[in-house]
Amino acid sequence: MRAYTIRRVFLLIPTLFLVTIATFLLVRFMPGDIIDAMVREHMEEQSLSEPLNVERLRHMMGLDKPIHVQYIEWMGGIILRGDLGTSLWTQRTLLEDIIYRIPVTFELGMLSMIIGFGIGIPIGIYSAVRQDTPGDYFWRVFAIMNLATPAFWLATILIVYGSIHLNWSPPIEYIPFTVNPIENLKILIIPAILTGTAGTGGMMRFMRTLTLEVLRQDYVRTAWAKGLKERVIIIRHAMRNAMIPLLTMFVPSIGMWIGGSVIMEQIFCLPGMGRYLLEVIVKRDYFLVSGTNLVFGAMTMFLILLTDLSYAWADPRIRYR
Repeated sequence: MRAYTIRRVFLLIPTLFLVTIATFLLVRFMPGDIIDAMVREHMEEQSLSEPLNVERLRHMMGLDKPIHVQYIEWMGGIILRGDLGTSLWTQRTLLEDIIYRIPVTFELGMLSMIIGFGIGIPIGIYSAVRQDTPGDYFWRVFAIMNLATPAFWLATILIVYGSIHLNWSPPIEYIPFTVNPIENLKILIIPAILTGTAGTGGMMRFMRTLTLEVLRQDYVRTAWAKGLKERVIIIRHAMRNAMIPLLTMFVPSIGMWIGGSVIMEQIFCLPGMGRYLLEVIVKRDYFLVSGTNLVFGAMTMFLILLTDLSYAWADPRIRYR
């Protein structure tokens, strides 16, 4: 296990290197130029009739250098100083913004994950155990409706309907958990429910299929024949053997919840990393877009590694060499 873990950690290095190249180059291919956006915004604010010196501004920001030189300087800052990038607009470092914003995304993601797994897994097991009953048909219809209904549409309907008919709107000012936990949960609970339930339809159907497959195995039939209690059969026999495919689905689910946080944070005005990524993309803040995508990519690869290592915990027969 130790040798396998060390090999996997070393394999992350070239993978992260390829991620840095992809994120650094792709952001340059986006339509629009940050210099033009800066000049236009400055002219609107200062009511200038003459534009600024574009070439001088580009030279000051180092954007006139060849792209491979910019990449080497950016990577040098990451390796030597731990500097993921500095904003071309505000001169704030990405690390400063991450320290402030990532707790919001982490809390929203954790709440969404708890809600999503807390709803999808039990209902999927229930549908499998009670196959072809009215309860099974009801939850299967619910899962299909859930898959067909976008979470951002529900969030928009909730805000519009609440503001027009109930005189309610979500709070705009974010309150950190350390300042007031109750008010913080009031702010995050609705986007967490919408984000978490967005993926429960697929999880319910996935868990139902896995449980049905396990329940049809010979050793489960033997357990039924021995007269074991239903709870014991499901928890000790069926659930344990359905854990590996469920763990495989865990990482894509986290990616879905992180992707959903971009929309939910924007709709509910939450100062998280998802909204931050959208803002820096709109502003064409090249180094921050590359650094933020690098952080998300590193987090995803780390979770994939943890998922692979957890297989041995779920099934002792698995041994890594």
